Amino acid sequence: MSHDPSVALDAWSPSKPRTSGEGDWNRQLADAFAVLLGRPLREYDPDAVYAACVGGNLLYETGFRRDALWVSPAALSGAEPVVWDCCLFDESDRTPVFDASGSLFEFLPPEGAGAALPRDFAAALDAVGSGRRLVLGADLAPLVARYGVDLAAPALAGTWSVYFPRLASDGTLLDALRAALDTGHGPEDLVPFTTQPDEEWEEALAAIGHTGLRTHIGYFCTDGDEGLMPLSGDAMAGGPKGAGCEPVAGWEDGYGQFDLTVVRLGDRAGGGR
Repeated sequence: MSHDPSVALDAWSPSKPRTSGEGDWNRQLADAFAVLLGRPLREYDPDAVYAACVGGNLLYETGFRRDALWVSPAALSGAEPVVWDCCLFDESDRTPVFDASGSLFEFLPPEGAGAALPRDFAAALDAVGSGRRLVLGADLAPLVARYGVDLAAPALAGTWSVYFPRLASDGTLLDALRAALDTGHGPEDLVPFTTQPDEEWEEALAAIGHTGLRTHIGYFCTDGDEGLMPLSGDAMAGGPKGAGCEPVAGWEDGYGQFDLTVVRLGDRAGGGR
């Protein structure tokens, strides 16, 4: 898998409101996302931290959850993004950009493969992680440096995986949704999907005035055969539920290959930062 941070430079930079000739683009995005959520974004807690993650079988089949890119010092500290050389959407050639510092890592218990971890490092993990050894990348970075542990070493390859692969965003609900749905920062970033939304969504989607944005959002309103289908309630399997997070919205393909989940982060998953 390639890792070219320059490709993801725009996605890694802090999100900034941009204005198009058709009005404030962030406002248009917020209104479009409200159609998907069934309520305005202003009704959500503005002081909470939100994030989006990618889940599903594809991450396991490709080995991406244990890719060495995740545990480089630059990635764990947040200095560089993690770029997955995999296109999630059939009609788009863009690749997802992740934030390792804001992602949760899971370490196996000492009675299993976790026994390969240095004892002092394992004790430090238990001190900062939750009961199931879930550790935020930002907390993991200083531990790796302090104990001189190379998690990319072959001997430690089976000791960890990324439990919550967080897409790069600025912590707001607007930007978490932007990252999950890959709308970009302006009309020129929209994908001209040809997949048609389910009929039950047509009336709601008609409220989105911008044709390109309506087409893009419609890709996430299908039955999952082509495009993604919305999830609700218990069906939103992604996200670190064990870390005090609350699901906001989710989508998946109809084959179990991958899903997208937007959550309100709990304190243990970085929501208190």
